[in-house]
Amino acid sequence: MLPATELPSGPAHPAILALRTYLRAVTEQLDIGLESCTIDHDTSVSAYVALDTRHPEYPDRDLALLWDERHGWAAAIESHSGEELIVLRYLAGDTITPPPSTVAGFIAALHADDHTLGQPHPPHLRPAGPLDDLTRLLHRVTLKADPARQ
Repeated sequence: MLPATELPSGPAHPAILALRTYLRAVTEQLDIGLESCTIDHDTSVSAYVALDTRHPEYPDRDLALLWDERHGWAAAIESHSGEELIVLRYLAGDTITPPPSTVAGFIAALHADDHTLGQPHPPHLRPAGPLDDLTRLLHRVTLKADPARQ
């Protein structure tokens, strides 16, 4: 994984650039910076967003948002062993790229112990696929978030 503020050596695929733009919009909604993100450029493409808050039920564990091209967003806590993250809830919905305000609402609901947003099991929104398809999905949401880019 590379920090979202850095690009891989060599030319970056447009999907990675579009994901950075999407992550920037999401982190702005959460009042954190893009420096809190990392992107995994492998198949399947994924991202990690470190949050500045803790979940009320797990005050001694770091809270993070995870995103991948198959399931979309999930909220997770760090394990004590530093190994795998423990997913608390998946945002679900009908897209891997919901508007940034929806992602922020998901985190607010998580903190309020409001289970009306999200689900315990990973949704299967799309298979990991060609990066060109991912680019199109990400461009649709970033254009909605930033009409000046149209």
